Amino acid sequence: MNEFLKTDPWKLIEEKFDPARVKSSESLFALGNGVMGGRANFEEHYSGESLQGNYIGAIYYPDKTRVGWWKNGYPEYFAKVLNSAFWIGVDVKIDGEELDLARVKVKAFRREVDMRRSVLTRRMTVEMQNGAEVEVEAVRFLSLERREVGVIRYGVKPLNRKAVVTFSPYIDADVRNTDANYDEKFWEEVLTDGDAVQSRTKKSGFEVAWAQRVELEGASFECLTRPEKVMHRAEVEVEAGHSATLYKYTGICSSLNHEKGDLIAAARRVAEEGHAVGFDALLREQEEAWRKRWHSCDIMIEGDDESQQGIRFCIFMLLQTYTGVDTRLNIGPKGFTGEKYGGVTYWDTEAYCLSFYMATAGEQVARELLVYRYNQLDKAIENAAKLGFKDGAALYPMVTINGEECHNEWEITFEEIHRNGAIAYAILNYIRYTGDRHYLAEGGLEVLLSIARFWAQRITWSEARKKFVMLGVTGPNEYENNVNNNWYTSYIACWCLRYATESAAWVREHCPEEYRRICEKRHFDEKAETERWMYINDNMYFGEDKELGIFLQQDNYMDKEQVLVKDLDPRERPINQKWSWDRILRSCFIKQADVLQGIYLFQENFDVETIRRNFHFYEARTVHESSLSPCVHSILATRIGDMDKAYELYLRTSRLDLDDYNREVEEGCHVTSMAGSWMSVVEGFGGMRMKEGVLSFNPALPEEWRSLSFKVNYRGRVLTVKVSHEGLSVDNEGEPVEVELRGERLLLERHAEVK
Repeated sequence: MNEFLKTDPWKLIEEKFDPARVKSSESLFALGNGVMGGRANFEEHYSGESLQGNYIGAIYYPDKTRVGWWKNGYPEYFAKVLNSAFWIGVDVKIDGEELDLARVKVKAFRREVDMRRSVLTRRMTVEMQNGAEVEVEAVRFLSLERREVGVIRYGVKPLNRKAVVTFSPYIDADVRNTDANYDEKFWEEVLTDGDAVQSRTKKSGFEVAWAQRVELEGASFECLTRPEKVMHRAEVEVEAGHSATLYKYTGICSSLNHEKGDLIAAARRVAEEGHAVGFDALLREQEEAWRKRWHSCDIMIEGDDESQQGIRFCIFMLLQTYTGVDTRLNIGPKGFTGEKYGGVTYWDTEAYCLSFYMATAGEQVARELLVYRYNQLDKAIENAAKLGFKDGAALYPMVTINGEECHNEWEITFEEIHRNGAIAYAILNYIRYTGDRHYLAEGGLEVLLSIARFWAQRITWSEARKKFVMLGVTGPNEYENNVNNNWYTSYIACWCLRYATESAAWVREHCPEEYRRICEKRHFDEKAETERWMYINDNMYFGEDKELGIFLQQDNYMDKEQVLVKDLDPRERPINQKWSWDRILRSCFIKQADVLQGIYLFQENFDVETIRRNFHFYEARTVHESSLSPCVHSILATRIGDMDKAYELYLRTSRLDLDDYNREVEEGCHVTSMAGSWMSVVEGFGGMRMKEGVLSFNPALPEEWRSLSFKVNYRGRVLTVKVSHEGLSVDNEGEPVEVELRGERLLLERHAEVK
């Protein structure tokens, strides 16, 4: 439990100013509206340590790769979502002295994010060096309804004497990324004009304009704009006990949605429209828009405030990061909270995030995530061709923003190929949940065929084993590199071959015109290719330890010294910060779910005893030094009835950032793993899964919870599931639908509640 943050079911609250925690709080209190966002930096000047960050989705720079050597197939750049103009700036002076929390006496401080409406509020009382004591309240939000406008209300109240307050609202486009490989500035100025500035990204050529409209009662502003910085200044004399309040409306428009020559005019229109509507009306819009968002996705936990705050924080961050309004956008591992991982797309989207958005935002939003990958299929084929694959084989990138691979660690770029399987699995996951099988004809089958072609070429025949094998891969457990026969990679590869074969047959039978189009476009010979795929599937090697009754993570895993995590010296944790890489690779320790990742995805293929044996063996050796790990373990622990372990790992996944388990939250929050936290509640404790085309619930609650209630959007209906230690009920807000409750199938009528 993080004692710095107050526990509250709907808010993040800190009630103390601590310079050592500023960067961490900037991450935790970050705001976003699905298309842009930013860290919770102070509006006024702050000379202490800070990580300034404002980000716009899909605006990126191809930062030249930094490696000491080059290998054939390495990408030339790492795409990075850019730190963009600091639009929130409001410098303040009190009787000529600059307000700077690093230089004044902070007598009271409270910062909170209201997760119900995505509004950041900061209140503080400070004593200036000149003796003036003032109270400050800053309120900020990014409109969910009007996605190009940011709004600030900034009030200053002198407490002990009359004071002259000077406000200098500004937009500073002279910004840099802290993660730039060569300390290069990624932006160049196009135009600065009065209340607006327009910048262009180098190389990638995106352009963005920012314009501010400011208001301060009883004052007029002078313009102090200079290259790359828009600034206005006004001063007012304020009596003790009275407030001077500045309103700032910022329009933020990009060339993704506007003509480059119209950007400044568009940004001005947005800012002016915000001003015309007014702060209070915009805030009411914000509250209503967020009320609608929460309606179909809230989770309520009774009896455990830390658990409640943890899951709502995860849902809140996911809602702020992605809304499905634009197929060019996806979910970066840090969302809009920091620069680490470049803000680009990983396999996290398909393996974790899709389930959340599908069940909370609806079919169309989830479909957009699939379309994002379909639109990049030809790039995935190009990526595979660079590595020597042919005939339309596709290898989706480990890291991308435009479909092109931009990760350059060899053990990931060339070997962590299991990502292909996650993208194929997402298609199954979507179709199974929504019933939209026609997506196969519209795009899904083309992706599946190209992925199957990759696996068919990547898998090798072993004359010694008389089996097909998978050589030289890195599984989800990145504490093992260049291994043979990683069980998870081999298992999901064979599943992909089967699923592509089944899908081709379905499209041929049910959508003959689309089938012919696909065959012609992708040069697909169904009989020849699928026979080969099924032959590989039927003759694949999978390692097992029959004595222990477990699947072997990879060849020679049992040759390692079998030390358990509980026997590690706590002073040597986390091992990725304390051990050499050589020592990690030679150890049996596992970074994240690997074999268990596969068992989680395909639970229906394994009986409970098989799951239990593998869980107990591998969980004892897993250090959970990936944010993606605890959620999978929590779900499987619930499945086997180990509720203490399930609860322990749920707290770790849901409060990973709130409690800063990994001591790195200052770099940004682990947004994609937050979808795993949702999964650990809904799929774990809620027991939700698809069974033979029917949505099924078989819940189990930890002792610490009195009850659990969650909502899912299922095929156009919002279902509310309520679970207590005494029983289970489901309420249906839509048309009748068949569900399964604890093994019993029934028809859930409209507006009916079944117990």
